[in-house]
Amino acid sequence: MVKKLFPAFLIGMAMIAAGCGSSEETATLSVDERFEKAKALFAKEDYLDAINEFTIITLQYQGSQHAADAQFYLGDCRFNRGEYLLAAFEYGVMKRSYPASARVAEAQYKLAMSYYQLSPRTSLDQQYTRKAIDEFQSFVEYYPTNPLAADAEAKIRELDGKLARKVYDAARQYVVLERLVAALRYFDDVIDQYHDTDWAPLAFLDKVDLLITRKKFVEAQTNLSQFFSRYPNSVLRGRADELQERLSRELKNAPPRTGMGTAALPEAPPLSRVE
Repeated sequence: MVKKLFPAFLIGMAMIAAGCGSSEETATLSVDERFEKAKALFAKEDYLDAINEFTIITLQYQGSQHAADAQFYLGDCRFNRGEYLLAAFEYGVMKRSYPASARVAEAQYKLAMSYYQLSPRTSLDQQYTRKAIDEFQSFVEYYPTNPLAADAEAKIRELDGKLARKVYDAARQYVVLERLVAALRYFDDVIDQYHDTDWAPLAFLDKVDLLITRKKFVEAQTNLSQFFSRYPNSVLRGRADELQERLSRELKNAPPRTGMGTAALPEAPPLSRVE
């Protein structure tokens, strides 16, 4: 119910603000004059008064040539004030209401940037990180030749790294808690879902280390070989070589028909996946 009322609440508050900022002098302004006044307020970083003026244009002059730009400026006012959730809403309105505008691509990028600004540290819920990735991916998909596409792709890689870090940290925590099935599961999630991040090769080697410790030598060698194949120039190559030497020693000293990875790891209680 709150989500459904949120846009209506914003519009209602905007109308109240616009009404409060009106006067006999401004009431006689043409749409062109009002738009220029709003832009001047924006340039002076007087964002609240600019919001009032731009809102009047979007509500009273929806069919004017300035309506789309006014709606875009509303997003910029909110963004510059650090009101990123409101900014995302305004940019979304701009995209939906004025799909033919030349500013739609920029609105899509700024929508993604709004969620990017809301993305928290890795220990917290990452819903806005995922929203930012989705919006940046939409931007790259629809506007691949836009000059901002390269930056959007870089932001996607950065945010993917943040998600990978969260899953990797969960895996490490399970190692500390000796919930080894869960640890291996989360290392695999990093490797499979975030293979292009810096955390994937690290997860590979931590997984190999854990497998060797548990005397799962065949699985350890398989994963180590995959590491060498996927990341031949990794900065972690030195650690990988040390693990290979350790694994070779373990295999050499293993009794006959031992170390083939048949011992099952202890089962962990049911888990809730990392969000």
